[in-house]
Amino acid sequence: MTTTNPRPASNSRLSAADTATPSDTGAVGTARPRIEGRAKVTGEARYAADFPIDELAHGSLVLSTIAHGRIASIGEAEVLEMPGVLAVLHHGNAPRLEPGAGVFGPDPGLQLLQDDRVRYVGHPVAMVVAKTPEQARAAADALQVTYEQESHDSGFRGDHPAGYAPESAGTIDKGDVDAEAAAAAAVVRATYTTPEEHHSAMEPHASMARWENGRLEIVDSNQGSYQVARIVATLFGLDLASVRVRAEHVGGGFGSKAAGPQLVFAVMAATLLRRPVRVALTRPQVFAITSLRPATEHRVRLAADADGALRAVDHESCSFTSTIKEFVELGTELTGVMYAANAIRTRTRVVPLNLPSPGWMRAPGAAPGSFALESAVDELAAELGMDPVRLRLRNEPEAGPASGLPFSSRRLVDCLEQGASRFGWADRDPSPGGRRDGRWLLGTGMAAGSFGAGPMPSTAAITAEADGGFAVRITAADIGTGARTALAQVAAEALDAPLEAVRIEIADSDFGPAFLAGGSRGTESWSFAIIEAARSLREELAAGKPLPVTARADTTELVRARAKLERHSFSAQFAEVAVDVATGEVRVRRLLGTFAVGRIVNPLTARSQFVGGMTMGLSMALHEEGVREESGRQANANLAGYHIASHADVPEIEVSWVDDPDEDNPSGVKGIGEIGIVGTAAAIANAVWHATGVRHRDLPISLDRVLSAAG
Repeated sequence: MTTTNPRPASNSRLSAADTATPSDTGAVGTARPRIEGRAKVTGEARYAADFPIDELAHGSLVLSTIAHGRIASIGEAEVLEMPGVLAVLHHGNAPRLEPGAGVFGPDPGLQLLQDDRVRYVGHPVAMVVAKTPEQARAAADALQVTYEQESHDSGFRGDHPAGYAPESAGTIDKGDVDAEAAAAAAVVRATYTTPEEHHSAMEPHASMARWENGRLEIVDSNQGSYQVARIVATLFGLDLASVRVRAEHVGGGFGSKAAGPQLVFAVMAATLLRRPVRVALTRPQVFAITSLRPATEHRVRLAADADGALRAVDHESCSFTSTIKEFVELGTELTGVMYAANAIRTRTRVVPLNLPSPGWMRAPGAAPGSFALESAVDELAAELGMDPVRLRLRNEPEAGPASGLPFSSRRLVDCLEQGASRFGWADRDPSPGGRRDGRWLLGTGMAAGSFGAGPMPSTAAITAEADGGFAVRITAADIGTGARTALAQVAAEALDAPLEAVRIEIADSDFGPAFLAGGSRGTESWSFAIIEAARSLREELAAGKPLPVTARADTTELVRARAKLERHSFSAQFAEVAVDVATGEVRVRRLLGTFAVGRIVNPLTARSQFVGGMTMGLSMALHEEGVREESGRQANANLAGYHIASHADVPEIEVSWVDDPDEDNPSGVKGIGEIGIVGTAAAIANAVWHATGVRHRDLPISLDRVLSAAG
């Protein structure tokens, strides 16, 4: 998609932090509305399920009703007689897929309809293709599938006997934690849990596939079109050049939109029928077969001297994975980064269960891990009789606590101090259960957070055109983050051109390799490539080459050659809550976040990302919980039963940031998409303790848990 930037509108609600330090050109550092905003709000923007295609057929999935076993029979004959039905795909007639496809390695979860095995409730076992969506859904509902059921295990617990330590998990062994704990003045030991959580993006997953002039054309909802094209080419034994994937607009992803089951099914059906086929998942199907954040259990031990100096940090994290593939939720990932200690020990375990395969969800590892670690730090502060902010400041490291490497930049101290000042933390009475507002008990809490940063290899191309404009092409993805706008701003600054002269084209695999929108590294990686392409283009133009002129850049070698440093974004989160112990209701009255995230490209969309992350953290703290029946079926696989924070649950959220350009990065950018959620749940949980004097170590802090603790 090509978009020309509209004239920026004024926004009187921006704070001083939002408009601080614009670049010389005024492109980077200035608040800009989303350049595709009008298209989205008017309905002009086309999402994967919206594209009008002639002769389009529709697929509807059939999901298993058992957690473990084999398919005994599929009653396709009756369904093939139903109106509009074109085909029934199942393990007996589906195309054979090649192994080895995946985003960062082989993903057995993409090997769909390759055998008669069923591995969890909701495992896709067939798809009906029909002329209309209604016909496909009716036929899928009518398809009779019988099973030979086998015993299953879908119950997660940290001490599950099937648990093991995966080879891919990060393990830290620095010093002797047992000896340091034995010599400490205070020791806190506690277990914390988080439940299964679901992405619940506004746009359900959808894919359309068709063969056009010998090429496979795909319109998809994804977070990285080049990766998806490579996966499809591998699965179906195709030359990569014969596959084109586009994802012009994506209505949210949070990590769930890599290459989904609907994509594989759409390509299968389009290949067999030689006509366009679209597969759009229903909301219950999104819950059932796309990735999720697994339930986690954390055992944390902290030991400190009387002055708060940490002697030992010991963190064991356990989560579930599926029996199809191994996914590790690295809940200890930030533990070796946050605080200085004489000894640090981390361990990670996974438990394989008959459940859907987990995957990346906003701030994977760090979101649940920070709830555990930052709750434990709060408990240690209470044990020592020490202010929680002061305790964190007391243990600020000079280099990576586990690695010993220098930080590319680290301004957590500034986040803590600025956040505390803006929140009014100094006026806080540290004693729990001492403040009331009528029937409400009031409390305040805080937490710190971190998330990894650093660019990944990407390519970009820029063309200087005869009309004076510049066309920027990169296989970036804008999943609602404002990446399109930010990249146009970066390009304008790098080209020393007006923002209005830049035309940005993204999300087309034909533009070449680029990192996906994930790990808070998208804009950072893409900006690097655009800056390098702009540098090359300016050299071409200086040499007097006639227009149009195109310059390309590949940052692979530049990224590999960078210094080895600890690269992270940091945050300080503050919360005020009100708790009604008679009803169990918890209301968040204030949230404040202060961030150190490198250079801010667009203050308007950056603030939106921070607020979105903090809102998701609030939802994690108080509402979200995937509930499984003994059968392995999710009992609340819809937006009525799976509670997400709604407008009435979310208070005014205050966001600020400190100046933190990453001098080791040409763009100065770090990621901001995930740091907003890190620490938010812990800050709220710590505030609930301060309000009530009762510590909640299990999320969500629901009404029944508050009532049970109060009783």
